[in-house]
Amino acid sequence: MQNKLKRYVDFLIEKGGSDLHLNAGEKVYVRIDGDLNEVRSSKPFTNDEMVEVAKIILNETLYAKLLEDKELDCAYSFDEKTRFRINFFYQIDGLSAVMRLIPDTIPTIDELNLPSIVKELSDLQNGLVIVTGVTGAGKSTTIAAMLDRVNERERKHIISIEDPIEYIHTSKKSLFSQRAIGLNTHSFTSGLRSALREDLDIIFIGELRDYESVEIALHAANTGHLVVSTLHTLDAKETISRIVGMFPNEEQDRIRMTLSFVLKGVISQRLVKSEEGGRIPAVEVMRLTKFISDLILDKRDNEILEAIEKGKDIYGTQSFDQSLMDLLLQKKISKEEVLKYATNVSDTNLKLQGIGEQMDYKKVETTEFDSDEDIFALKK
Repeated sequence: MQNKLKRYVDFLIEKGGSDLHLNAGEKVYVRIDGDLNEVRSSKPFTNDEMVEVAKIILNETLYAKLLEDKELDCAYSFDEKTRFRINFFYQIDGLSAVMRLIPDTIPTIDELNLPSIVKELSDLQNGLVIVTGVTGAGKSTTIAAMLDRVNERERKHIISIEDPIEYIHTSKKSLFSQRAIGLNTHSFTSGLRSALREDLDIIFIGELRDYESVEIALHAANTGHLVVSTLHTLDAKETISRIVGMFPNEEQDRIRMTLSFVLKGVISQRLVKSEEGGRIPAVEVMRLTKFISDLILDKRDNEILEAIEKGKDIYGTQSFDQSLMDLLLQKKISKEEVLKYATNVSDTNLKLQGIGEQMDYKKVETTEFDSDEDIFALKK
């Protein structure tokens, strides 16, 4: 079974894919450049085979937890260069798994094509920075690049609390301490409380899951530490609303006041198809200014997007639509991708008409495989 599993892992890597789907009773699927593809030559994994896969990857304790909880997140290394974040879960046909490939090297902020303001947010000495986006938007990779920048430039103690640990950081100029939920600490909340007694400078929290973890994160940011974390929100406006909404009504004004001076930035990402193949991020970046601080405090969240757009030239902030238009003008993405991911489609359409014939669009070429390897069928 290990050889069969390794075959699909190698295939995913060879094709530059991001995710391997193993569902009991289904053929194998892989995600490449954002599209889910069926591997035509694959034979469905039986439930018994999926149990074997789980026992290869999990130790006895984790396997017992999977049986009890019916789902489990973990990380697994096949070798020094092949590491996955894996989610096991039960569905109607039995045990299944989604395996997300974690690159063996940490890319730089420039290599990720992120705006330069991300470097400035990485260099902050204190406050809260949140990276947001849907699952698979590249949040973990962006944060890894930010922390690696600090690791190479400054002498800091960086603590991460993750579920599970994804990118492995080696200490360079900074000292890295990485802790996994369930293995090295019981929960985000207990790990956070402990971190405050561990002479930290920067703490990376895998996800702000509840009001307790948010409360401790805000306290850490308010007492001279840099806190970096993620949320599954679409943009800065929704991020603020989500955090405030985690607290009881009587606490929300206090939380808004705290956010108005500790929330230093929100980086929100959407991965879009590049004209050169693969995907690149379209990025909204909110940076705390006096005006945005007042908007948060005064519950005027609906005006945040306009403030972000107006601050582009002065503060380096940008909305999704501004990011998409920049990528289009750089000929990195197509007009169709701009319209597909734009927040305000009607306004963006008008701007595209203004560009009109000036753009020389290149055709997006479909990847072709040799006849003996042409085993993909895109699932519509």
